[in-house]
Amino acid sequence: MTSTSEPRRGEIWNVRFDLSEGAEISKIRPAVVVNVPEAGRLLLYIVVPITAWDERYSLFPWHTKLPPTPTNGLTKTSSADSFQVKSVSQKRLLEKLGEVTEDQLNNIVAAIALCVGYQG
Repeated sequence: MTSTSEPRRGEIWNVRFDLSEGAEISKIRPAVVVNVPEAGRLLLYIVVPITAWDERYSLFPWHTKLPPTPTNGLTKTSSADSFQVKSVSQKRLLEKLGEVTEDQLNNIVAAIALCVGYQG
């Protein structure tokens, strides 16, 4: 699924993460857009990168398991890695793949809050 529309919260897009350093996420990979449209004035989007699922990730609460579905565009069981949350230029968002469910989005956002120590 491709799109030239403006990325929206909960959508999965292929994102170009290079150039990266150290353990930063790299290459083109899917990511979930998590920012609310009212936040920010620049053409930046807050995204959570998606990586292949590994069973050991079930031990880490910052990973949200994402099984492939016709609506999310993923081809294999994956994980949204909220510890790698990042703001990226709109130019890095290449292609819309699909979208996560509302429950999955809520779990990803809760994982970000956990990573930054937000207690609400």
